[in-house]
Amino acid sequence: MARFDNKNLQTDNLVDKLVSVNRVSKTVKGGKNMSFSALVVVGDKAGKVGFGKGKALEVQSAVQKATKAAKAKMIRVPLKEGRTLHHDISVKYGASKLVLRSAVPGTGIIAGGALRAVFDCLGVQDVVVKSQGANNPNNMIRAVFLAFSKMNSPKTVAARRGKTVAEIVAGRDGKKMAEEAAATEDK
Repeated sequence: MARFDNKNLQTDNLVDKLVSVNRVSKTVKGGKNMSFSALVVVGDKAGKVGFGKGKALEVQSAVQKATKAAKAKMIRVPLKEGRTLHHDISVKYGASKLVLRSAVPGTGIIAGGALRAVFDCLGVQDVVVKSQGANNPNNMIRAVFLAFSKMNSPKTVAARRGKTVAEIVAGRDGKKMAEEAAATEDK
């Protein structure tokens, strides 16, 4: 069994939010064994976020296990101007389908339940999320993390294509690229 050793993880400025606690039972020969399952989101409000699940006989132990798992699985998400997402994205995980949209300053976090906790821990200030299908917190959080893994910043796209960031950002507006191409053809 591999041990997890994360010495460079800073825990002093992390924010954790409890998303859900479920009481689960296992039927055995002598009756039912009750335990608790917890889902926790941890983030630094600056672009790093993670989630974890924990299960134990007591709620507090389950939350501690979930928090430890969330800190171990943190990912970096590229943010536009440190407040919103770079581009719109739709993603499906299980029966949950999400549409994440970047928003103008002052919009706030327009998302329900479990997703609000994720974006709050991530440090996103302006985002609109539409949830379709199942609203199971586990699937919704997994769907949003799947969307984060598909998220690209202009910097990473430019590096992958061998272009400059200015060319990528100008490519968002087709008129600018067409005008530049026309200007070079006229000369």
